[in-house]
Amino acid sequence: MAKIAVALEQALARRRARGEAGRATPRIIARNEGWSVADVLCTSGPQDRCFEEHHAQYSIAMVLAGTFQYRTALGTGLMTPGALMLGNPGLAYECGHEHAEGDRCVVFWFEPEYFERLAGTEFRVPRLPPLRSLAPLVASTAAGVTGTSGVAWDELAVRVAVGVAQLAARQSSDQTALPLNAEARVTRVVRAIEARPDANLSLTNLARDSGLSPYHFLRTFERLTGVTPHQFVLRARLREAATRLVTEPRKVIDVALDSGFGDVSNFNRAFRAEFGVTPLEYRRASA
Repeated sequence: MAKIAVALEQALARRRARGEAGRATPRIIARNEGWSVADVLCTSGPQDRCFEEHHAQYSIAMVLAGTFQYRTALGTGLMTPGALMLGNPGLAYECGHEHAEGDRCVVFWFEPEYFERLAGTEFRVPRLPPLRSLAPLVASTAAGVTGTSGVAWDELAVRVAVGVAQLAARQSSDQTALPLNAEARVTRVVRAIEARPDANLSLTNLARDSGLSPYHFLRTFERLTGVTPHQFVLRARLREAATRLVTEPRKVIDVALDSGFGDVSNFNRAFRAEFGVTPLEYRRASA
């Protein structure tokens, strides 16, 4: 995901240099009857007010870099890399960047009739966490948006609509109270993981960075992101590796080591568990 994060950092640097207010800038990358896909760079930060907006269509936004807060009548959620933001037509929402600047998402928009023909129901939760079953969809989208891999967007849009709707139907929205400053603490840790997924990211070190005990950090992190710290770190490393396999002609062992894995055998096992194929098979299928 390094190339994706670099584009976001460059956009943030331009905004700071020009002294401009933050904003979301969509770029349509594919469309057909009933659906469209946009690469959206948002440069908003704590200094920018958030405004109420409304989803015009069914919306599935994959977060590829950065973090933000999402608030709707369906519930609220901390959006992190690998998570999906969900919206129904007419649903009011706010996106805020109270704790850090910027994010980059790929948004799939669906006309109501088209989406309902595919998925059959509206969303009842505001987001999906970075689940294992979403990893192939997120990795394919990330490779496609960088332009380094050919993607059949019409096929991917159908898989996204159906797969996400099925997963969302099995999720529940947990709106229990959070500890003081929980979002800020977890956001700080998520940004550190995103910047260096190959670093020493043990539970003890992550908890220390958050200012919480390991027990309270574990509970708070899972409550906000939907996955444990270990699962989040592992999936961040695997997304990075999947992108490198498609975009860089390097040996698998080099990709594994640069993505934070200690040896290639552990990497191969984790990659197959996440994506259902070996790293070499994934590279060949994406060629």
